[in-house]
Amino acid sequence: MFLRSLAAAGLAALALSASPGFAQKAGGTMVKLVQPEPPSLASYLSTSGPIGLIAPKIYDGLFDYDNDLNMVPALATSVDVSEDGKTVTFALREGVTWHDGEPFTSEDVQFTVMEVLKVVHPRGPNSFREVTSIDTPDDYTAVFNLENPAPYMLRALSGYESPIVPKHLLEGQDLRSNDLINSPVGTGAFKFVEWRKGQYIRLDKNENYWKEGRPYLDRIVGRMIPDASTRTAAMENGEVHYGAYGAIPNIDAVRLREMPEFGVTTDGYSMINPMALIEFNTRKPPFDNPALRQAISLVVDREFLIENIWFGYGNPAKSALSSNFSAAGLFSDGLPNYPAGGNVDAAIAVLDEAGLTPDGNGVRAEFTLDLIPYGEDWRRAGEYMKQALQPLGIQVDLRYEDVPTWIKRIYSDYDFEMNVNYFYQLPDPVLGVHRHYGTDQIRQGTAFVNSSGYSNPKLDELLAAGAVEPDADKRSAIYSDIQQILADELPVANIFEMQFLTVYNEKLKDHATSALGAYGPFDGAWIDE
Repeated sequence: MFLRSLAAAGLAALALSASPGFAQKAGGTMVKLVQPEPPSLASYLSTSGPIGLIAPKIYDGLFDYDNDLNMVPALATSVDVSEDGKTVTFALREGVTWHDGEPFTSEDVQFTVMEVLKVVHPRGPNSFREVTSIDTPDDYTAVFNLENPAPYMLRALSGYESPIVPKHLLEGQDLRSNDLINSPVGTGAFKFVEWRKGQYIRLDKNENYWKEGRPYLDRIVGRMIPDASTRTAAMENGEVHYGAYGAIPNIDAVRLREMPEFGVTTDGYSMINPMALIEFNTRKPPFDNPALRQAISLVVDREFLIENIWFGYGNPAKSALSSNFSAAGLFSDGLPNYPAGGNVDAAIAVLDEAGLTPDGNGVRAEFTLDLIPYGEDWRRAGEYMKQALQPLGIQVDLRYEDVPTWIKRIYSDYDFEMNVNYFYQLPDPVLGVHRHYGTDQIRQGTAFVNSSGYSNPKLDELLAAGAVEPDADKRSAIYSDIQQILADELPVANIFEMQFLTVYNEKLKDHATSALGAYGPFDGAWIDE
């Protein structure tokens, strides 16, 4: 049971997060790489990675999380959970204003969760699935009423995952086409000022921020630099201070980490659980046949990809769930179709047995492979997969487009066959994994949900049971069944558990104090000039 003392513990953790031996200095401009350019700044609509690099500086959540995954108070100062887990009461921070000067109240929380996150957010319908209503007995109390206990919900309250948005600006508006999409107004440490397309996004210090003395920085500038080598050069010559989520390719990061003026860290990703994967469009032949999906998963040499493209940062996927869920007893090992190295003979045998035989030219299938447009590493991964599939008699054309076009193609138009991507599995499968596979997650127009069109009533029952089962052993058994089904049917084939690198100038301090890392608020970051 979560008690009000949790808030004090979180504040203590926050206070201890500053760099030991340093006195924070106010002022200065931090320049960070934003790669690629975001499709929008509407983090309540899309969890696209580039949006996360900017929006959580503008929007707050009810809580943040430190690197030990302790809850740190933000717009909520404390939370109480009833004995039966069905009533969750948040005490909200008083005296907070939106960037336009209007007061923040419990009405904003109610509107955000019930009218926005549960409706249009990619993960919100799962995060808040059990929330049936929210009471607002006063301006600074929000009471969430749940159908069933949902402890995972308390891990989904950050400004990145569940941004609280202004009711007075969004109520009655089209959530998919309104002014806030590209000109956001939040309560966060930084105010949106300007977006020069193809160049930069500028955020300035919120002088009325609710956290006294914060932020330290006067400004954050997010620079868009399409070319990877130019991004690395900008880091080396001091034009930028910070690059995360592959903005600096691993091949350059391992070189820069040897230089005293730069640091490289894997901190700041502990809530993310990123997984590289392949999405198959099961609506279309030949990917309506599980045998082809199995063969592709069998032939991919996961260890080769990790060692040669990501320079050893990662672990081969073994299931639909990350092995990081082992601590919770939810991960299953030893499942079929997940070899660490490629197995060409096994893949061919699967295809032959299924009757997917080659024609007179030795071709079994031809299709287009779409690639997530997030940098050169993904292009190289696509080239590898094209070569890896040739011995199976599978011919592949690669397609690499800009972010808005790619998102529309995969998640709105379903105009694809096979897509290389990565998803965040987050701290609980309900938050990050269920959205791949549930029939209710076939939500055309919503990014990063069930694009494959996969629907299995038995699996739907198991997903629903896993979300609400309080007994650890029973929940483990449910997820064992889930993973077995998904290893056999493979609407999504996980490739490897990613380990992202953040490259930064050593002048930049206290940028990795949040478990969200680059997706954190950065109110405590400062520059030691």
